Amino acid sequence: MTILVAYDGSDDSKAAITYAGHLLRGQQAVVLSVWERLALASIRGSAGLIAPVDTTAEDEAIEAATKELAEQGARLAREAGLEATARWEPDSMAVWSTIVDVAGEIDASLIVTGTRGLGGVRSLLLGSTSDRVLHHAGRPVLIVPSKEDAQAGPARRQRERAPRLPGLSSRRPCRAQ
Repeated sequence: MTILVAYDGSDDSKAAITYAGHLLRGQQAVVLSVWERLALASIRGSAGLIAPVDTTAEDEAIEAATKELAEQGARLAREAGLEATARWEPDSMAVWSTIVDVAGEIDASLIVTGTRGLGGVRSLLLGSTSDRVLHHAGRPVLIVPSKEDAQAGPARRQRERAPRLPGLSSRRPCRAQ
């Protein structure tokens, strides 16, 4: 059994590694960190840098940082009890699709990810990485909630997600019809 663990350095991805280590102690794992080339291109474009720019040094620095991130995740996974190796990849189209592609390439028996990562605005606009992995992986996916989400319980999480009407002071959520 080979497990693919998505790791971006967020608290949620650290919690996912810890949980996977306790649940699957001794199993082979690949800890994957993905860097977003598309995000960098869109940042350059929105900054007005449309003209060709040599980004070799920038790309090498980002790859080195992503490699270190993956190695950090693999160390955490080994400390948690997994037989882990590090892997780092540029995104093919989106982070979630790279995770799914690598899972297929290594024939992962399971993909492990946290509920939220460091995706920021892109994940708000495009949907969460974990959600996309779950729906496109074609293999088992374990999504580990953050410690805070796990401790909050389902009732609190439901209240936090429920839409509210502005100006109402009721503590009970108002559900949209």
